[in-house]
Amino acid sequence: MKLSQYFSNAVGTGVFSTADAAGVVNSAIYATPHIVDERNVQFIMRNRLSRANLQENGQACYLFMEKSGHGAGVRLYLRMTGEEQDEEKIRALSRRPGKVHEEAGDRFLVSFAVEKVRSLIGGEEMDLDP
Repeated sequence: MKLSQYFSNAVGTGVFSTADAAGVVNSAIYATPHIVDERNVQFIMRNRLSRANLQENGQACYLFMEKSGHGAGVRLYLRMTGEEQDEEKIRALSRRPGKVHEEAGDRFLVSFAVEKVRSLIGGEEMDLDP
């Protein structure tokens, strides 16, 4: 599976899940990831609970359910590798460039290594094509 190809064509809903150091889970709706390469992705995040959890526990899962309604989609198992607060870079990646944000320094570009990919339904692990 090529993540870049999949996410350039897929239409659906994404759910980003994290847990804090004590294992308390949080989930939030997120847009599709920005693909750096086939093993690394980025998300633009606000300074909210998902990001706070990542400061304590860098593991996350992104579930993407395709709009088709037939159980199609993927789960990305992620490990945080870094973050930056370059507003110019974030603005260039933003899919809603006209959106006004309350505070200029409130957005972060968070990077992740993709540890594994599984189908949405079942436990089938999918190979990442280089």
